[in-house]
Amino acid sequence: MTLTAVLAVGIFVIAYVFIATEKVNRVTAALAGAGLMALAGIVDAHSAFFAEETGVEWNVIFLLLGMMIIVSILKQTGLFQFLAIWAAKRARGRPYRLMVMLLLITAVLSPFLDNVTTVLLIAPVTVLVCRRLGLPVAPYLIAEALVSNIAGTATLIGDPPNIIIGTRAGLSFNDFLFNLAPIVVVLVGVFLLMCRWLFRDTLRRRPQHAEDLMDLDEREAITDPKMLVRCLVVLSAVVVAFALHSVFHLEPSIVALLGAGVMVVVSGTSSQQFLEEVEWSTLVFFMGLFVLVGGLVRTGVIEWLGEAAISAVGGEYLLAATALLFGSAVLGAFVDNIPYVATMVPIVQGVVDAAPDPEQGTALWWAFALGADLGGNATAVAASANVVVLGIAARNGERISFWEFTKYGAIVTVVTVSLAWPYVWLRYFAFG
Repeated sequence: MTLTAVLAVGIFVIAYVFIATEKVNRVTAALAGAGLMALAGIVDAHSAFFAEETGVEWNVIFLLLGMMIIVSILKQTGLFQFLAIWAAKRARGRPYRLMVMLLLITAVLSPFLDNVTTVLLIAPVTVLVCRRLGLPVAPYLIAEALVSNIAGTATLIGDPPNIIIGTRAGLSFNDFLFNLAPIVVVLVGVFLLMCRWLFRDTLRRRPQHAEDLMDLDEREAITDPKMLVRCLVVLSAVVVAFALHSVFHLEPSIVALLGAGVMVVVSGTSSQQFLEEVEWSTLVFFMGLFVLVGGLVRTGVIEWLGEAAISAVGGEYLLAATALLFGSAVLGAFVDNIPYVATMVPIVQGVVDAAPDPEQGTALWWAFALGADLGGNATAVAASANVVVLGIAARNGERISFWEFTKYGAIVTVVTVSLAWPYVWLRYFAFG
C-alpha cells in the first residue's frame, strides 16, 4: 500500500470516528474529511465532482432533492396527517401493531420505489402518528430504514446498488425478482418478529392518547382536496416511471426532478414553501461522504481489499460467494454501499467471467447484491436510507445518534446475512 493510500485511510478513519462518536456535527466531519482529501492531493476537482467511480454520485443527490420537494408539497395537502390518523386508528393505538402496519407498507413500497424514496414518503407519517399517540419516534424510524433496505433487495430498482449491479451484469428486473424476492420475503417476516424483541422497551401503549385519537376524523386533515388529487396523479406517474425507467431510458434522478417540477406547477406552491422542507444538511453530508470514499477508491484501497478477499478463495465458487456475501456486508458497513458496489463491480465481473459453470458464476452476483444491500443496515451511514432517516429525525427534533441506529442495525445485519447464506448455498451450489 502506497503512502498516499495510507494517508487516505487515515483521513477516512479520523472523519469516520468523528461521525460515529458525534463529537462534531456529522456534516462538518464529512466536509472536513473531504477537504483534507483535496488538500492532500488525493482527490482533485475532476475526481471529486465528475469522475464516475470516485466522484459525488449526482444521480443519488438529485434523486433525493427531487423526492424531498415532492414530499414537501404533499405535506402541505394534509395527506400525511390523514395517513397518520388512519394508521393509528386501524392499529387501535397498539404500538407493536402500528409498527407492523407501517413496516408492511414500507416493505411493499420499497421494491417498486427505491428505498430512499420510500422512507422519504413514510417517515413524515411516522413522526406525526407517534406524536399523536405519545410514542417514541426513533424506534419506528429506525425499523423503517432497516426494513426498506431488506425489502428493496428484491428488485432491480429497490436499492440503488442493484441498479449498478444489474446494469453491469445485464440482469433484468425479473432476474432480481425471481432470484432475490423469495429470500427477501422470509427476511422481512423474520425482521417483523425481531422488532417485538428489539424495541420491546419502547412498545408500551398509552391508553389515553389512543382513546383521544379514536375520536378524530382523518378526513378533516385534508386541507386542499383538489390540490391533493393533482399531486397524487403526478406521484403515480413518478412511481410508474421509476418502475419503467429502463424502458424510457431515464435515470431515476431525472424522473424525480421532472416529477418535482410538474408537482410545483400543478400545486402552485411558492419556492419558499417547497424548498423549506428539503434536507439540505443530508444532501451536503452525502456529498462529503462520496468524496471521502472516492479518496479510498482513487488510491486503490477498496480495490485492494476486494481483490485480496476474492483471490483468497481461488476457484472455490461457494467460498467466493460466501466471501462476497459476508465481506460485502462488513466492508459496506463502513462506507455507503453505492460507491462500494460501484468499485467492486469490475472485480466481481472478472471472477464471474472466469467461472466454468455459468450458473455458479451468476450466483456470485446474487451473493454480492445480498451482502451489499443487507450490509446497508449495519451502521447509520452504510445506506442512503439510513442517512435520510437520521436527517428527517433531526429536522423534527427527534435526534437519533449513530450508535443508537447502529446497535439495532448490526444485529439485524448479522441475522439476515446469516439466513441469506443457506439460501445461496441451497439454490445455487448444493445440488450442482
